[in-house]
Amino acid sequence: MDNRSRILVVANRTAATEPLLSEIRRRAAIGPADYHLVMPSSPHGLHRVVDPEDNGRDEASARLEQALPLLSRAAGSEVTGEVGSHDPLGAVADAVNNGSYDEIIMSTLPRRVSRWLKLDLPSKIGAFGLPVTIVNPDVPRTAHRDRELAAAAR
Repeated sequence: MDNRSRILVVANRTAATEPLLSEIRRRAAIGPADYHLVMPSSPHGLHRVVDPEDNGRDEASARLEQALPLLSRAAGSEVTGEVGSHDPLGAVADAVNNGSYDEIIMSTLPRRVSRWLKLDLPSKIGAFGLPVTIVNPDVPRTAHRDRELAAAAR
């Protein structure tokens, strides 16, 4: 019987940043886990003009390619990944419906610029019934643990 946890990581512009890498190292130290990164594609008009046929997938694919080796090093094992829908909640819903996960780690930009926080994405992701850890430069580490425990109690 395999007792490895399955963790869904949700990130876009923060996928290769130190706060997320640090959280993955912290989580990997707890015990063996398999990690899968879902990176919502970049919606049109958010960062730059993109080909209307790709829905921001090229930009997200380049970020995914950059992030996976860094996340794999942090995890101590290969991290898999995919580019998801431009709608971040839809991207997470697709991943949760297509996989079996024990928890979710979501990495965001700082509150003042995070579209995901303005959309209250952490609460919406919490509705999937999995513990959610939010990695955000504005939130101290202890608050992350409090959110994990609150999500687990739901």
